[in-house]
Amino acid sequence: MLARPVAASQAPLLARPYYSEQGTSPIVTSLAHVPEALAVTMPFIATVLGPSAIGARTKELAILRTSARLGCEYCVSSHSVVALDSGCTAAEVSALRVGTDEGDAVFSASERALLGWVDAVAGATGAVAPTAAADLAAHYDEAEIVELTLLCAATVMLNRYCTALGLPVSAATVERLAAEGL
Repeated sequence: MLARPVAASQAPLLARPYYSEQGTSPIVTSLAHVPEALAVTMPFIATVLGPSAIGARTKELAILRTSARLGCEYCVSSHSVVALDSGCTAAEVSALRVGTDEGDAVFSASERALLGWVDAVAGATGAVAPTAAADLAAHYDEAEIVELTLLCAATVMLNRYCTALGLPVSAATVERLAAEGL
């Protein structure tokens, strides 16, 4: 890990509200090195990844697929657990973790359109293929498309951040995934 976690007892004043008695994520403990960035990043993440008109399961499909495409071990592991808790089956999580369209048959037509959009946004460069946009538009309205695109883009940012710094996956997450056969 390139940036040692900042312990709660050493956290700058601006970072302390983001620490919890139940444990604090490596994202917070690393961002605490730059509390001014932490203070704007965490509310942004909470807004984009948090509750909204888009259901938690749908959000986790996008987050986990994006994370698998970008090879972020921290995010894939962490969001595999969240996806399970959001109603995804172990088979669905396994298909998403592969990071390819193998196994996409387990998803509905709207979910496959979303996964195609994620692949086009997070797994490619340049303009997004018109077919991916048309497929998505057949299942989601404009506000949902904006939100899902922002979710995917924010996940790309977090994936690169977590991977670059080598943020560790918690032992509890590893144990849960092993218990689920993942």
